[in-house]
Amino acid sequence: MTDKIYHIYAKNECLYNNLSETQFNKTWNTLKGIVGLMQTDYQLEDLSYEECNPSSMDKQEQSY
Repeated sequence: MTDKIYHIYAKNECLYNNLSETQFNKTWNTLKGIVGLMQTDYQLEDLSYEECNPSSMDKQEQSY
């Protein structure tokens, strides 16, 4: 079984892609802290993430 991968977005722009769960947790918490504590162009509502399961993606029929 393959681990999940994560992509992190701010205002629909991908900031980080293909993160392991450990990398995601560290990065997500850091970003939330930065946006919550510091004055940035982003608000907490601007942050989002996508969780992907690579093993299910591998099972999909490929289009050639």
